[in-house]
Amino acid sequence: MNTTVRNLLLPIAIAAAVAACSKPAEPAASAAATAEAAVAAPVEAAPAAEAITAVSGTYQLDPTHTDVLAQWTHFGFSQPSAHFGISEGTLVYDAADVTKSSVQVSMPITGIDTFVDKLDEHLQSAEFFDAGKFPNATYKSTSVAAAGTNKLTVSGELTIKDITKPVTLEVTLNGAGEHAMLKKQAIGFSATATIKRSDFGVGAYAPNVSDEVQLRITTEGTVADAAADAVPAQG
Repeated sequence: MNTTVRNLLLPIAIAAAVAACSKPAEPAASAAATAEAAVAAPVEAAPAAEAITAVSGTYQLDPTHTDVLAQWTHFGFSQPSAHFGISEGTLVYDAADVTKSSVQVSMPITGIDTFVDKLDEHLQSAEFFDAGKFPNATYKSTSVAAAGTNKLTVSGELTIKDITKPVTLEVTLNGAGEHAMLKKQAIGFSATATIKRSDFGVGAYAPNVSDEVQLRITTEGTVADAAADAVPAQG
């Protein structure tokens, strides 16, 4: 190849090399722009919870659909639980002004169920609940307040072994309306709370067996004296 031809081809080769090197950068720039756009895009807020429509009245809580589940830690290794049912319970619900609502329940200690017979017997013994002497625990509300859509804060007094202490429940209204089978107005709640068992004279083996006990509650009931019109639950 003579010098003249080489001098003509050299600029063309350089231009081609520059063009080839510049092409891969285009997808990277495009990807960066896409990522930046994704970050800048607004995140859609979750839809607000819809207020459940409830009916004011006095509800009788259903023992067959009420569960008080207590859970604790055992030497830091496991988390046993115990089921407490109720023998009876009454809820007065005022949908127009939830502060006028109230609840009270009675829980038979003899009905405690841990799914372990020997543990049931131990918990009912004098070392713990002394069920022979104190056969029932009770809870009675002292105030109710709205805490958001379908949310309530219920303050009350829990009595175990004739020892009464304040306990606050964080409550969620699960649903309300006519019961499909009973054809009566029904209402249902879930609730959580934390208590110290030593406050009620059942603190044996703490802290190896945790003093704090987590409570999870679910219940439903039906009303006989429902108001004529349903009112959206406050909060």
